[in-house]
Amino acid sequence: MIAPPLIFAAFVGLAAVGMYRDDPDALPSTLVGRAAPAVPERALSDFPQASDAMLASGEVTLVNFWASWCPPCRAEHPRLLRMEAEGIPIVGINFKDTEGAASQYLREDDNPFVGVGFDPQGRTAIEWGVTAPPETFIVGADGTVLYRFAGPLVGSAYEQRFLPALEKAQAEAGG
Repeated sequence: MIAPPLIFAAFVGLAAVGMYRDDPDALPSTLVGRAAPAVPERALSDFPQASDAMLASGEVTLVNFWASWCPPCRAEHPRLLRMEAEGIPIVGINFKDTEGAASQYLREDDNPFVGVGFDPQGRTAIEWGVTAPPETFIVGADGTVLYRFAGPLVGSAYEQRFLPALEKAQAEAGG
């Protein structure tokens, strides 16, 4: 008889804690503040190989996990191309995809990445804590993960959460 009110009270308490967090939409990442994990050693054919050195290049770099079969990845692709045109280095990691489909996608829709890693089994994605594509990480000039953004880089979430984090990282890096 007392169990239902206790369960309800516990639920209300958890909901209240969730509502009053700093950013209730953000997914926490254990990587923030730590050195970026390795990128895949395998590349897509005919595209530049992603390397760990690209993540500690002395400038803020983005790491974008994507797949050709992912509609939100396709929705954010024009934004990635604009960011690349603005000089923002982006390392792309294609995961849980086929090499043929991924390569065709980049040939047809253009390649915004300075280096492309190929992770067909999703092992690298696990190391980075990726839950589903697309996910983008901001990596500082020293190779430290500064921010994780789950979802496509579009709309108000991009403008209100990702862009301020990117601008802050660039300002702190002096660029």
